[in-house]
Amino acid sequence: MFRKAQPDIQVKTAEQIAKMREAGKVVARALNAVRAAAAPGVSTLDLDAVAERVIRDAGAIPSFKGYGGGGGVPAFPGSICASVNEEVVHGIPRAERVLREGDTVSVDCGAILDGWHGDSAITVAVGEVSAADRKMMDVCRESMWRGIDQLRPGRRLGDIGHAIDSYMRSQGRYGNVQEYGGHGIGTEMHMEPHVLNYGRPGKGIELVEGMVLAIEPMTNQGTRHVAVLEDDWTVVTRDGARSAHFEHTVAVTAEGPLVLTAREDDRDDIARRGFPDPGL
Repeated sequence: MFRKAQPDIQVKTAEQIAKMREAGKVVARALNAVRAAAAPGVSTLDLDAVAERVIRDAGAIPSFKGYGGGGGVPAFPGSICASVNEEVVHGIPRAERVLREGDTVSVDCGAILDGWHGDSAITVAVGEVSAADRKMMDVCRESMWRGIDQLRPGRRLGDIGHAIDSYMRSQGRYGNVQEYGGHGIGTEMHMEPHVLNYGRPGKGIELVEGMVLAIEPMTNQGTRHVAVLEDDWTVVTRDGARSAHFEHTVAVTAEGPLVLTAREDDRDDIARRGFPDPGL
């Protein structure tokens, strides 16, 4: 069914990429709804319900709900990952985790539509946040775009991580989380290749037209070091510093990176970089 660019790397046709864009639109709408709902007094479980309703109303299935499990680790119970402040990724939505003024919450969301996955993440300010938090979020988001800009035929996997890490380092003493990163995506949520958020330019597999990758840097205000809580899912910074997380699902095309989970608030970034129009 698929051509192979490298062993175990799925390469999509233009028609299949178009189907992935439809899944990406569902994720984009879910994240827009969560962003609008995030406010002091709202729990992360409330946000989960908002996202799940948008996904299911579109005839799609939450990618995350029931994901994983086995080996003593429970399956993920939510439709989103909701990670607050020092939580980096994989935060389990909970009724008792109530947002407060000045919090930051990273929301990761996935949806399956007609057998194809979309995956994207944003970090949201709850009310007014500090200047340091705002800068951390801006640095993480821009580092994601720097990585996405490398998704062109003939570039190498290491170019993506190098672009992300170089930008993050240029902006100050931020921790670039190394234990987690991006991934291939298509008929499964997590596929080859693993996409590091650091790397050497010109190294790694060659990118070819039809590859689809999720690019997702995580930026800490403190060190890069993280730990997993006793729930076996929630990842936190070891030093308690805050973290930000941004992600888009992106196709490698001859015209440039095609952002399959693009939202309206991405319009300017996409246009400024000369990326193909995803149909916003």
